[in-house]
Amino acid sequence: MNETLRDELLEMARLDRKVRAELAASGELFDAGYEPRMARVHERNARRLLRIIESVGWPGTDLVGPDGAEAAWVILQHAIAEPDLLRRALPLLQAAAREGRASPRHAAMLEDRIRFFEGRPQRYGTQFDWDAEGKLSPGEVEDPQRLDERRRSVGLPPLAEQMEEARMRATSEGDRPPADHPAYARAREEWAAAVGWWTD
Repeated sequence: MNETLRDELLEMARLDRKVRAELAASGELFDAGYEPRMARVHERNARRLLRIIESVGWPGTDLVGPDGAEAAWVILQHAIAEPDLLRRALPLLQAAAREGRASPRHAAMLEDRIRFFEGRPQRYGTQFDWDAEGKLSPGEVEDPQRLDERRRSVGLPPLAEQMEEARMRATSEGDRPPADHPAYARAREEWAAAVGWWTD
């Protein structure tokens, strides 16, 4: 167990949550685009996580404990402007999950996050965004008839349950659908292309 690394990961995740809570409370988090202060925290954390991965591989429960591994995953999930980092970490996290050093749920959610930002159907339907009807939705999913079966296999609740929870959380935090959904979708696509999620 590397207590120093565990403490560092926990502190990085704590700062992420603190800044997000402050921006959500002020309403700034939900303004158009990627809020600059939040982006800076994510970028700084992503750079450090990359160095950790280069040094020790995926920081799993065996190295940093369950809370440290959870913190590493949160940091990775939030590194949305670093597609190469997420893509590089996915096989490491999947291997750690197979070996019992990481949560299969975390690996599934990372895979979905990558697919979401690449504009591909999700496998587990874990990533939600505002749809054209103004509702939080996972959008297109692969093989929808077997979706809840796949979710169950990695420890996720049924989609309907997670969707209800996500919508309630958005309401409680003051998140709201974009006033102009086509403009919102265009801006998201332009951002995704600019940071390297879309390569064609």
